[in-house]
Amino acid sequence: MNEKISLRTWIEAAAGQGVPLHTYLLKLSSEELELSEDAILEQMQAMLQVMEESAAFGLTGVSSHSGLTGGAAKKLQEASQAENYKNILGGVVNDAVAYAMAVGECNAAMGRIVAAPTAGASGVLPGVLLSLKQHYSLNERQMAEALVVAGNIGMVIANRASLSGAMGGCQAECGSGAAMAAGAAVDVLGGTPEQVGHAVAIVFKNMLGLVCDPVAGLVEVPCIKRNGGAAAQALLAAELALAGITSFIPADEAIDAMKSVGDRLPCTLKETAEGGLAQTPTALAWAQAYFAAPFFNASRFS
Repeated sequence: MNEKISLRTWIEAAAGQGVPLHTYLLKLSSEELELSEDAILEQMQAMLQVMEESAAFGLTGVSSHSGLTGGAAKKLQEASQAENYKNILGGVVNDAVAYAMAVGECNAAMGRIVAAPTAGASGVLPGVLLSLKQHYSLNERQMAEALVVAGNIGMVIANRASLSGAMGGCQAECGSGAAMAAGAAVDVLGGTPEQVGHAVAIVFKNMLGLVCDPVAGLVEVPCIKRNGGAAAQALLAAELALAGITSFIPADEAIDAMKSVGDRLPCTLKETAEGGLAQTPTALAWAQAYFAAPFFNASRFS
């Protein structure tokens, strides 16, 4: 596809028809995929089920095979339920962060996840949607419609820029996941198509330039906590957009700017583990010990 997809075009079309963005995009997807709207929503519901199962698995306190990460999501959830807990972020954000990290820990433990849009950013969208479902009593159809919006936002980003940390840094992974989640959140909470666009733009304004620097090349540190941070950024952007706060830079231009920044990032900051946190003394020492260990011993995978 040579011509760039424009989020603005879809937003203007939905606004012109006086319908929510999910209504317009569901009809558009139905026509392009030659599937009924119900069939598309069934597919979305199947993916949402996997997201819920991934979060539940992560919240058991599962650890990665490397032993580098695990248990953080469970710890946060348990702490937030304690009687004397000082909930700084508030329930919606706290739960979104816990769910996001839980899916990230599920991924690190080789559990089943939905790449949304990638494995490295797989917790952001589920974290936001599952928290909103819990706190706003969203039904299955609303959740599926939100996922349609998120998926189409991801398609625009993939077309105009990249979803890959190896291509654009973590701004292209967690940043894109957060943009998808922010747009979906605005739509499912009753925001206008224009507000969806502002939320997407705000996310990239706040996450522009984020590097991809996995310790030892594993999708664990800082990736799992970064999923939590991106979920919080998504909810912040949604909050601002729903309050009527606009972005001076339109969503499409913010996405294009992300691509421009990603193209200029050195390879050391794009998933190679040759820069950033991956090159700190602690990270290097751990990686040296990890790769010196009998990694291919079958007991490590039992």
